[in-house]
Amino acid sequence: MNSSKNSEINIFSPASVANVGCGFDIFAFALEKPGDEIRLKIKKGTGITISKITGISSLPLDAHKNTAGVSLLAMLEYIRADFSVEMEIHKKMPIKSGLGSSAASAVGSVFALNELLELKLGNDILIKFAMEGEKIASYNQVHLDNISACLYGGFILARSQDPVDIISIPVPENLYYIILHPHIDIDTSEARQILPRLITLPGAVEQWANTAAVTTALLTEDYALLRRSITDNIVEPIRAREIPHFQEMKDTAIEAGSVGFGVSGSGPSVFALAESNSSALHIQNELIRMFQNKNLPFDTYRARINTKGPRVLDKY
Repeated sequence: MNSSKNSEINIFSPASVANVGCGFDIFAFALEKPGDEIRLKIKKGTGITISKITGISSLPLDAHKNTAGVSLLAMLEYIRADFSVEMEIHKKMPIKSGLGSSAASAVGSVFALNELLELKLGNDILIKFAMEGEKIASYNQVHLDNISACLYGGFILARSQDPVDIISIPVPENLYYIILHPHIDIDTSEARQILPRLITLPGAVEQWANTAAVTTALLTEDYALLRRSITDNIVEPIRAREIPHFQEMKDTAIEAGSVGFGVSGSGPSVFALAESNSSALHIQNELIRMFQNKNLPFDTYRARINTKGPRVLDKY
């Protein structure tokens, strides 16, 4: 396939929160910030050259070992490209943070090429390329929650991986998130190893009920229902042990008015939900005040849930 009249594009690809409360491996939502910027340039030849990575020095420049590169290679093969791509990746978010860093790269590269060439490939196709990129970040195991939220935007339910079935759940316009990211690393694969292999039937029933209730709460803008149903009694108690001051953060957020609090992905980042910007600001300030006394560096973010997903910054 030939390239278009445009030869260069710069895009933003958002971070995401996965494993939202009771929705382990199925619920996720996209963030307005942080995220990554990816720049693509069409050139003569074949293949992919990653010319620059900023923000994180440990990521490979070899396209076959980089999540953005692997997903883009799958896409180039699909469209039978007769050109090469030069790519820059500007990481504006940490790895091993629980914020879907690898998903942002995997999604961002294929979104960028789709927009640059005006291919109009649907998300149902793009997500399959992004899955190939996610495989190398998760030891050949793909979980759709982060890449789906990043690509589709909004709040998603990853109902099935085979076949891929992603459901977008509308969210209240005034639903805000607060992220607190302590500056420690938690490896996703290691975090999965400590999870229980078996759960009790009563525990499973409670989790299913809460999952259905969260969906209902979002659809009906019932914040009281959201507050009492977003809890996770299976995964969170185990992963919370690895996150410094987790219970104190949760107590602080709930006391400040949060309608939901939990581990983002496998941590160490945590999220809180709020029913207005003013409430979100209050919760964020209380979390900052609490954490400033812990002698541990951290970042916080606050915004509405990103309902658009990736976006084009420049195209020329």
